[in-house]
Amino acid sequence: MSETTTWLTQDAYDRMKAEFERLTGPGRDEIVARIAAARAEGDLSENGGYHAAREELALNDARAAELRAKLEKAKVGTPEDDGVVEAGMVVTADVAGNEMTFLLGSREMASGDLDVYSPDSPLGAAIYGRSMGETVSYQAPNGKTIKVKIKSAKPYEG
Repeated sequence: MSETTTWLTQDAYDRMKAEFERLTGPGRDEIVARIAAARAEGDLSENGGYHAAREELALNDARAAELRAKLEKAKVGTPEDDGVVEAGMVVTADVAGNEMTFLLGSREMASGDLDVYSPDSPLGAAIYGRSMGETVSYQAPNGKTIKVKIKSAKPYEG
């Protein structure tokens, strides 16, 4: 997979950007204010509100960093409709005898009932860059070898 590109629909990009702005702006300010208020109460060693707010701030900042990295690598639109499996494609494949349809990409990109597989997952890595009609195998986390035949790959329209 390309380490520099994350395909996103315009809607997914807008949702992620709005979440990032909330986490780095008013959401973060609110948590910092709660930390300051808890700190003003005195003894921090037994102040549950202080420790909870500090943990919430760490989670907030981690999510903001994750979003920043994805937004920096984002390419808004859809990949080329050439039948080659890549991030941003809805793939239909026969996986170990069962037909599956899923999105190869970021979970932030999908909406609805479509399963999402990362291009870095065992299945995603096995089919990435392959074309319709190709058959590949990959080793599942349980050690089994799974055969996959790619039936189609179309850009996700969201």
